[in-house]
Amino acid sequence: MEMIPSGASIAVGGFGVTGVPMDLVDALCELDRRDLHIVANNAGIDPRGVGRLAQEGRIRKFTGSFPSNKEFHRRLLAGEIELELVPQGTLAERLRAAGYGIPAFYTPTSAGTDLALGRYPSRYDESGRPVAYLPPKDVRVFDGRPYVLEYALHVDFALVKADRADRLGNCAFRLSARNFNPVAAVAAKTTFVEARHVVEVGGLAPDDIHLPGVYVDHVVRSTEAARPKEGAGR
Repeated sequence: MEMIPSGASIAVGGFGVTGVPMDLVDALCELDRRDLHIVANNAGIDPRGVGRLAQEGRIRKFTGSFPSNKEFHRRLLAGEIELELVPQGTLAERLRAAGYGIPAFYTPTSAGTDLALGRYPSRYDESGRPVAYLPPKDVRVFDGRPYVLEYALHVDFALVKADRADRLGNCAFRLSARNFNPVAAVAAKTTFVEARHVVEVGGLAPDDIHLPGVYVDHVVRSTEAARPKEGAGR
């Protein structure tokens, strides 16, 4: 992971602590990478995963749906972090669009809200007053219903957590860990996978593969492999 520079944009898979590549995020911190643009569903719920990145002041910008921990909020309202709030389904689709060659798409989600009208704060000053706002979105009407234009979300790197991966990078995910991990992987130029189990080529049945190895560059065995499963989605 030494190839990841400070200032990079990084998509991190998972939801809460489910399906989060904890080892890879820890490695990013140990490499002392800073000024990062993090794309993730949420900002962590404790000082692990994305929560650790927030705790240690490594996030410059956060693009996601749930800026969810107290330290993140403190830094946001102190003017240290820029926030791009994105509805959860829109976030997943923007990542997927990046991987599938779709430059932009229209969705009814957020139409008529502050997110679409340019009224949602993206940055605050040191006293917690808004000083910048998300830009207004292009709106078109289809069949009498307003839709907003959303753009594909490309990132430099992705950190992904799989239950099983083979040595070609083909991956299988368990239950809710399948939510943001595959779309994070396809949106990135370079993808790292932390797998609970690493199997030989042929160890995954074709129908069990949720992420083809063509999207994966590096696979590492998770330290979680030595521990019992801690949740249904892990």
